[in-house]
Order: sequence, then structure tokens, then C-alpha cells
Amino acid sequence: MHAHISAPREDVFALIADVAARPAWCDHFMKDYRLLTPRSTGVGAGARFRLDWRGGTRYVEYTIVEARSPRRIVEDGGTGRLGRTPYGAEYDLTSPSAGLTRVELTLWTDPENRIERLREALGFRSFVRKRSRRALDRLRAILEEDRDGPLARATIAGYEPRKAPRFGTRAGRSFRTEPDDGGLPAARPEPPKVAE
Repeated sequence: MHAHISAPREDVFALIADVAARPAWCDHFMKDYRLLTPRSTGVGAGARFRLDWRGGTRYVEYTIVEARSPRRIVEDGGTGRLGRTPYGAEYDLTSPSAGLTRVELTLWTDPENRIERLREALGFRSFVRKRSRRALDRLRAILEEDRDGPLARATIAGYEPRKAPRFGTRAGRSFRTEPDDGGLPAARPEPPKVAE
């Protein structure tokens, strides 16, 4: 599948290569999207998400294994039961004319057994294909139209920025070494001696 985007190839590459920005254009089918590493761009960056389709729920975990700016991004990972089914995505970016970028997306899986092959044949492939086409349309809309605010971004699993401690606030526990009365800190008691 492919899409033509009226934006410089470098801008398109930067948005696709930033895995933390994927919820901005893929959240209509990628649920519970979380980063695997603190780094969100380039080789080694990766994420985990859930796909809910009529045949069940699938988890996908992927990592960027190749990022050649501004031409190509390759993702490699796993899906299916226990992540044993190999999964991959390739984004090839070409520039047919100045200010226009053609994004070619290739998705593939290699089912490990007959049950996984049957699940894919019964609708998983078409589910992913339709949602990925819509994702490319949303990517085009983000790059071509004016945005009202910042893009949605993913975080590391379990990290919620609004609940994180801030510098300068007190969390209820003091890490000061000197006592409040201004005197010297009390000497530490020595541990009890064992019979000599």
C-alpha cells in the first residue's frame, strides 16, 4: 500500500522514525501503545501494542532495525502466541517531484503453525491492511494540514508523566542530612558487637 504526501521527504521520515509519535496516526487500531526503550527514534527504538479484531486480541512488539534517512525504515518484531510469529514492516520513501513524498508500506508476518495461518486467512490480514491504509491517510493529514496542538505521544510502559515527581516538590520524605534545629547531625549508633 502507498500514499502520496505533499511534504518534504525528511519531514515524513522524521515522523515515521519517531515511534513515540505513532499514536498520533495509528491509535485507531493500535491500542495500549507503549515504548520499549527510553529512546524513541532511530535504530533500537521500539514499541508494544495490542490489536483487537473480531478473531481475538494480538500483541505486537517491534524494534526499528534499519533507518536510512530519508529513504527507508525497517521494523522487525513478533506477534501471535508468545510473540513467536515473526512480524515486519518496511517504509520506503521516494520523492517523485519536489515537495512530494511517496510512502510505500509493506507489512508481513510468517505464521509459525496452522492455527496462526488460519487466523490470518480468516481476517487478520485484511484487518491490518485496512487499518494501515487509514493510518497512511492520517499521516498525510498530519503533515499536510495545520495542527491545533502537539501530537499525541506514547510513553514507556507504566510511566505516567502527570504522576511523576517534579523537582522542587516534596514527596513526603526528606533526604536532608542536617537536622532542622541547625545543629550537627547526630552520630550514628554503632552496630552491636558480637561476642569476642
